Amino acid sequence: MSRGLVVLVRAVSAVVLGIAIGCSGWLARTEGIDPSTLPDTVRPDYDLFALRCSKCHSLARPLSSGIDDDDYWAIYVARMRRQPGSGISQEDTVGILRFLHYYSIEQRRKKEKHDDSPPPAASVSGTPPAPVAPPAPTAAPTPPAALLRTRARGQL
Repeated sequence: MSRGLVVLVRAVSAVVLGIAIGCSGWLARTEGIDPSTLPDTVRPDYDLFALRCSKCHSLARPLSSGIDDDDYWAIYVARMRRQPGSGISQEDTVGILRFLHYYSIEQRRKKEKHDDSPPPAASVSGTPPAPVAPPAPTAAPTPPAALLRTRARGQL
Protein backbone atom coordinates (compact mmCIF):
# COMPACT_ATOMS: atom_id res chain seq x y z
CA MET A 1 0.00 0.00 0.00
CA SER A 2 1.32 3.44 -0.82
CA ARG A 3 2.10 5.90 1.93
CA GLY A 4 -0.58 8.31 0.68
CA LEU A 5 -3.26 5.62 0.83
CA VAL A 6 -2.25 4.65 4.39
CA VAL A 7 -2.52 8.29 5.48
CA LEU A 8 -5.94 8.59 3.82
CA VAL A 9 -7.24 5.40 5.49
CA ARG A 10 -6.04 6.61 8.89
CA ALA A 11 -7.63 10.02 8.38
CA VAL A 12 -10.96 8.50 7.38
CA SER A 13 -10.79 6.11 10.34
CA ALA A 14 -10.15 9.00 12.71
CA VAL A 15 -13.13 10.93 11.31
CA VAL A 16 -15.43 7.88 11.60
CA LEU A 17 -14.26 7.27 15.16
CA GLY A 18 -14.82 10.93 16.04
CA ILE A 19 -18.34 10.82 14.65
CA ALA A 20 -19.09 7.60 16.54
CA ILE A 21 -17.88 9.09 19.82
CA GLY A 22 -19.78 12.32 19.17
CA CYS A 23 -22.97 10.39 18.47
CA SER A 24 -22.73 8.27 21.59
CA GLY A 25 -24.59 10.96 23.55
CA TRP A 26 -27.20 11.06 20.83
CA LEU A 27 -27.81 7.35 21.21
CA ALA A 28 -28.87 7.81 24.82
CA ARG A 29 -31.68 10.16 23.69
CA THR A 30 -32.38 11.59 27.11
CA GLU A 31 -32.93 15.14 25.85
CA GLY A 32 -33.58 16.79 29.15
CA ILE A 33 -34.84 13.79 31.09
CA ASP A 34 -32.55 11.69 33.19
CA PRO A 35 -34.23 8.25 33.14
CA SER A 36 -32.59 7.37 36.45
CA THR A 37 -34.75 10.04 38.13
CA LEU A 38 -37.98 8.40 36.95
CA PRO A 39 -39.87 6.01 39.22
CA ASP A 40 -39.23 2.34 38.46
CA THR A 41 -42.84 1.98 37.31
CA VAL A 42 -42.38 4.68 34.65
CA ARG A 43 -38.94 3.76 33.31
CA PRO A 44 -40.09 0.96 30.94
CA ASP A 45 -42.73 3.28 29.47
CA TYR A 46 -40.11 6.02 29.02
CA ASP A 47 -37.77 3.55 27.32
CA LEU A 48 -40.54 2.56 24.90
CA PHE A 49 -41.37 6.23 24.28
CA ALA A 50 -37.70 7.05 23.65
CA LEU A 51 -37.20 4.06 21.34
CA ARG A 52 -40.27 4.60 19.19
CA CYS A 53 -40.57 8.38 19.15
CA SER A 54 -36.90 9.10 18.47
CA LYS A 55 -37.08 7.17 15.20
CA CYS A 56 -38.72 10.13 13.47
CA HIS A 57 -37.93 13.21 15.55
CA SER A 58 -36.13 14.40 18.67
CA LEU A 59 -37.70 13.62 22.01
CA ALA A 60 -37.68 17.33 22.72
CA ARG A 61 -40.44 17.74 20.13
CA PRO A 62 -43.20 16.10 22.18
CA LEU A 63 -41.66 16.89 25.58
CA SER A 64 -41.47 20.61 24.94
CA SER A 65 -44.80 20.80 23.09
CA GLY A 66 -46.67 22.07 26.15
CA ILE A 67 -49.37 19.41 25.69
CA ASP A 68 -50.79 18.31 29.02
CA ASP A 69 -54.19 16.96 27.99
CA ASP A 70 -54.46 13.16 27.86
CA ASP A 71 -57.06 13.16 25.09
CA TYR A 72 -54.83 15.36 22.94
CA TRP A 73 -51.87 13.05 23.62
CA ALA A 74 -54.03 10.12 22.43
CA ILE A 75 -54.74 11.93 19.16
CA TYR A 76 -51.07 12.94 18.79
CA VAL A 77 -49.76 9.40 19.35
CA ALA A 78 -52.42 7.93 17.02
CA ARG A 79 -51.28 10.33 14.29
CA MET A 80 -47.62 9.44 14.85
CA ARG A 81 -48.48 5.72 14.80
CA ARG A 82 -49.94 6.09 11.32
CA GLN A 83 -46.70 7.59 9.98
CA PRO A 84 -44.84 5.17 7.69
CA GLY A 85 -41.90 3.61 9.46
CA SER A 86 -42.86 4.84 12.94
CA GLY A 87 -42.77 1.32 14.34
CA ILE A 88 -45.44 2.26 16.91
CA SER A 89 -47.81 -0.66 17.31
CA GLN A 90 -51.28 -0.55 18.84
CA GLU A 91 -49.81 -2.15 21.97
CA ASP A 92 -47.02 0.43 22.12
CA THR A 93 -49.53 3.26 22.40
CA VAL A 94 -50.55 2.12 25.90
CA GLY A 95 -47.02 2.44 27.34
CA ILE A 96 -46.26 5.63 25.41
CA LEU A 97 -49.48 7.26 26.61
CA ARG A 98 -48.84 6.08 30.15
CA PHE A 99 -45.43 7.82 30.11
CA LEU A 100 -46.86 10.99 28.53
CA HIS A 101 -49.61 11.03 31.15
CA TYR A 102 -46.99 10.80 33.92
CA TYR A 103 -44.82 13.45 32.24
CA SER A 104 -47.78 15.83 31.82
CA ILE A 105 -48.72 15.51 35.48
CA GLU A 106 -45.13 16.22 36.53
CA GLN A 107 -44.97 19.27 34.25
CA ARG A 108 -48.25 20.61 35.67
CA ARG A 109 -46.93 20.09 39.22
CA LYS A 110 -43.75 21.99 38.41
CA LYS A 111 -45.72 24.80 36.79
CA GLU A 112 -48.16 25.04 39.71
CA LYS A 113 -45.30 25.02 42.20
CA HIS A 114 -43.53 27.75 40.21
CA ASP A 115 -46.71 29.83 39.86
CA ASP A 116 -47.65 29.45 43.54
CA SER A 117 -44.26 30.04 45.06
CA PRO A 118 -43.63 33.53 46.40
CA PRO A 119 -40.61 35.38 45.08
CA PRO A 120 -37.47 34.70 47.11
CA ALA A 121 -37.25 37.00 50.10
CA ALA A 122 -34.32 39.31 50.31
CA SER A 123 -32.02 38.23 53.06
CA VAL A 124 -31.21 40.78 55.72
CA SER A 125 -28.10 38.87 56.75
CA GLY A 126 -26.83 38.60 53.20
CA THR A 127 -26.97 34.81 53.15
CA PRO A 128 -29.16 33.16 50.53
CA PRO A 129 -32.22 31.18 51.64
CA ALA A 130 -31.73 27.45 52.20
CA PRO A 131 -32.50 25.29 49.16
CA VAL A 132 -35.74 23.36 49.12
CA ALA A 133 -35.46 19.57 48.74
CA PRO A 134 -37.07 18.19 45.56
CA PRO A 135 -40.21 16.11 46.02
CA ALA A 136 -39.84 12.35 46.22
CA PRO A 137 -40.67 10.49 43.00
CA THR A 138 -44.17 9.14 42.79
CA ALA A 139 -45.60 6.06 41.14
CA ALA A 140 -46.90 6.40 37.61
CA PRO A 141 -50.54 7.47 37.71
CA THR A 142 -53.16 5.48 35.87
CA PRO A 143 -54.33 7.14 32.64
CA PRO A 144 -57.88 8.40 32.80
CA ALA A 145 -60.78 6.34 31.54
CA ALA A 146 -61.00 8.53 28.41
CA LEU A 147 -57.75 7.01 27.13
CA LEU A 148 -58.96 3.50 27.80
CA ARG A 149 -62.29 4.20 26.04
CA THR A 150 -60.41 5.65 23.05
CA ARG A 151 -58.26 2.53 22.86
CA ALA A 152 -61.30 0.26 23.16
CA ARG A 153 -62.95 2.04 20.22
CA GLY A 154 -59.78 1.46 18.17
CA GLN A 155 -59.12 5.17 17.66
CA LEU A 156 -55.48 4.89 18.65
